[in-house]
Amino acid sequence: MSQKSYSNKNSTLYLIPTPIGNLDDITIRAVKTLNEVDVVFCEDTRVTGLLLKHLDIHKKMIANHEFNEKQNQEKLLSYLEKGLNVGLVSDRGTPVISDPGYEMAVVAIENNYNVVALPGPTALIPALISSGISPAPFSFYGFLNSKDGKRKKELEALKQNKETMIFYEAPHRIEDTLKNILDVLGNRKISISREITKRYEEIYRGQVSEVIKEISGIKGEIVIVVEGNKDEINFDNISVMEHINSYIKQGLSSKDAIKKVSEDRRVKKGDIYNEYHRGE
Repeated sequence: MSQKSYSNKNSTLYLIPTPIGNLDDITIRAVKTLNEVDVVFCEDTRVTGLLLKHLDIHKKMIANHEFNEKQNQEKLLSYLEKGLNVGLVSDRGTPVISDPGYEMAVVAIENNYNVVALPGPTALIPALISSGISPAPFSFYGFLNSKDGKRKKELEALKQNKETMIFYEAPHRIEDTLKNILDVLGNRKISISREITKRYEEIYRGQVSEVIKEISGIKGEIVIVVEGNKDEINFDNISVMEHINSYIKQGLSSKDAIKKVSEDRRVKKGDIYNEYHRGE
């Protein structure tokens, strides 16, 4: 079903990006939309309250965070059913991207209301384009698992990816995460950006082994940009079964491993599937 965002009478849920640090980064359209919506769902009413006060905007705010987003779906629908338009923001940056908002967008879509996303501030793009690492193709992963063993498994599954990879990380885990990246992915080119757009913005660039020595004790919100795998892989020396099992050892399911091997070898997934099950 198509959505004609600006030529129907349906109520709208607006996903509104807010500054990640520098308040000058809010767009004119975001300010207008915040003025026009009837209510604002926000990750933390205190944080959004300060922003709205700065903009001299007075709106009803409803807390919407990871612990209550499911419960808020009915509340959102009640506003949309009344013909009201709703704004949704996270504390900083673009909603849904490693922030609350996904569940709200889904329920609005499922009930045939408009979901309109405004362009605006997000940390991953500035970090990527200032990294000095190839920007295309890239993949955004978000936060790796907080537990060391699971984080390593996630990195193992990403090890062969050719595209530049982007991660978010908390300052108290950054050293452990970089050690995991070095151990699993190798000594690749990397960029660490912290406090993007803020007064103390800082970017570390170099090989992983070099950057680890510089980032001890850093604080603030952190974006990691990692170079993709540049090794030329030759699959002639391993069988299909060995290839699949190598991915399974990295933590992938057999289904996902078969899909990856199909992509690696540029062979139909059905052929790989059949060969795998013949060899079981």
